[in-house]
Amino acid sequence: MKKALTIAGSDSGAGAGIQADLKTFAARDVYGTSVIAAITAQNTRGVSGVLELPLEIIGKQLDAVLSDIGTDAAKTGMLSSAEIITLVSEKVRQWRIDRLVVDPVMVAKGGDRLLREDAVAALKEKLLPLALVLTPNLPEAEVLVGHEVRTREQMERAAREIVAMGVQNVVIKGGHSEGEPTDLLFDGRVFTSYAAERIESRNTHGTGCTFSAAIAAELAKGLSVPDAVQEAKQYITEAIRRAPDIGDGHGPLNHFPGGVRPVSGA
Repeated sequence: MKKALTIAGSDSGAGAGIQADLKTFAARDVYGTSVIAAITAQNTRGVSGVLELPLEIIGKQLDAVLSDIGTDAAKTGMLSSAEIITLVSEKVRQWRIDRLVVDPVMVAKGGDRLLREDAVAALKEKLLPLALVLTPNLPEAEVLVGHEVRTREQMERAAREIVAMGVQNVVIKGGHSEGEPTDLLFDGRVFTSYAAERIESRNTHGTGCTFSAAIAAELAKGLSVPDAVQEAKQYITEAIRRAPDIGDGHGPLNHFPGGVRPVSGA
């Protein structure tokens, strides 16, 4: 069975972060492992507390998983400090993880900031050059490149600038744009668009985590980057469409939109 690793924060509401990633891995038929970098107290209404784990235990989690179970692909989510980003980058190099998806988590759905201001430089300098795929939304892309990213022309310009930072492939997500939520993949040579219908829903908590986790799962199974993005796009669309409407705020997705399949032989 193929394996995928998530290195991210814990979401007590289970709509985003480690919990969403593990559900996504299970839904995409890969074995999921996790390294928790921070614990958040949050629900569909917002984040009420964040506790970063000590660097030592983050590093030990990574060594424990990778020295025994290993991984076919990995993704990062909420890495809130420059120190954590530096440590994770060192471990990615040490364990030679070459299929790495980086979701540059900066702000929670409710508006709470999850990445310190001083950590942006570490993200750009240390982690982005290790990414096979980077998955920023429009506001995150704006932080990375330092200018407005709204139109198709601006998205293409930003994609070129991000690839110049050392990223092999960037998917700039169009969910914050007007009209169809079209995502744009750039591999340094070719642009590929992924369009889908816009589903009007308040239940979009964890979409970024889920999308990047789905890409990582498909990469773990051996798909090419364009095909992995296509599979993830279809999956996230159905996960939003079939969201269970939980909580009073931004509710979680349905990570098993096709239902839960029985274990083989059961």
